[in-house]
Amino acid sequence: MKYSMTKALLAMSVVFFVGCGGGSLEQPANETVVGGEVVVDLDGETIKQSLLQAGTPGVDASTTVYGYKAYKIPYKTTDEEGNIVDVSGLMVVPTGVPEAMTAAGFSLVSDSHGTIFANWEAPTEIASLTNAPDGAPVILTSLAAFVTLQADYIGFGDSVDHYHPFVLKKSLANATVDFIKAAKEFASNNNIPLNGQLFLTGYSEGGYASVAALEKIENEGELQVTVAAPMAGPYIMDGLAAQVLSLDTLSVPSFMADVAYAYTKAYGQEITSVLNEPYASKLDGLFDGTKTRLEIDPELTTVTTGPDGLFTESFVSGFFSGNWFTLAANENNVHTWGPSTPVKLLHCKGDDVIPYDISVYTQQTMVGYGAQSVELIPVEDTLGLGTTVGHAECALLAYGIAANIFAQTRQATIGY
Repeated sequence: MKYSMTKALLAMSVVFFVGCGGGSLEQPANETVVGGEVVVDLDGETIKQSLLQAGTPGVDASTTVYGYKAYKIPYKTTDEEGNIVDVSGLMVVPTGVPEAMTAAGFSLVSDSHGTIFANWEAPTEIASLTNAPDGAPVILTSLAAFVTLQADYIGFGDSVDHYHPFVLKKSLANATVDFIKAAKEFASNNNIPLNGQLFLTGYSEGGYASVAALEKIENEGELQVTVAAPMAGPYIMDGLAAQVLSLDTLSVPSFMADVAYAYTKAYGQEITSVLNEPYASKLDGLFDGTKTRLEIDPELTTVTTGPDGLFTESFVSGFFSGNWFTLAANENNVHTWGPSTPVKLLHCKGDDVIPYDISVYTQQTMVGYGAQSVELIPVEDTLGLGTTVGHAECALLAYGIAANIFAQTRQATIGY
């Protein structure tokens, strides 16, 4: 199925995940709100000029760009061990919109962010530090007029002292769903008009988190999702682990080390039984929120296993014969159920981190469980590209397609 894309939604490669820039910006003036604080308040013309100065393709003098007011909202969620954790999330609201939009109310998009390691990469931290639009809300809010919700996740923002439960579905689902509920309450308390529509999306770890959140939402029945568009997520944890542990080398060792770190903590295992030294003893310092992936990877090895490898030989052989991690990975799969919500699985065929086949099998399995509306959308084919696209490069293209799917749905149902 082809999706007609506006030029602006496909034009974000210059600014996506790096913010609009534009030099030093003053922090927003103090504004009294109930249950949060304003961390970004920019008008549409300021954002538009930043996009124009960056030479963003498809953005010109005639492009409509809305303002961007972002709120940091503290809330509570529950971790893997069942403990209550104080966490935070970013709620981004379009400003300067036509009166008809305000009268109809805004649709919510819960956007679960991809893998990060440094705390300053978390949505509320970026907004507080730069006072500038950044990442997906530039597309979803400034160009498409959605209210964008981005949970920091446990382990970042207000919960930086807690380990991040990397690709552990219970914690990620809790943090996402609890933030949606907190944001809806915040909107009600601060006269932000909503229309009842809720969309879910997210890329990579965020794609995984959005599917985990959708399952939780459908099981609980308290919320209703209009459309979900998860992107390039590791939905099949045991299958992906088997692929990675079968390789001689690791392309991104920080990812697998973080899985080992989070899963040993969540399942009460010793990290030294999983990783070789000196790597096992480094992880507390590597994953304390002070380092980026580019700083962490050189501290690890790309060799998968063996005496000089990242993983101990006993752990790898145990995985393939059935150890605690085999069971844990299976327990954290998010594809073995049949959603009643329409789901659009977006993935690039050339993904070099999370194989495209993960989404192929996820779609097939969900249909096997009775899902009536789960569609696999290959990004390159949808955009008519003549080449395949890797994991990092795919993100901005996938977000453009997701935004367009949501905008078309809103147009057909809400009328704008």
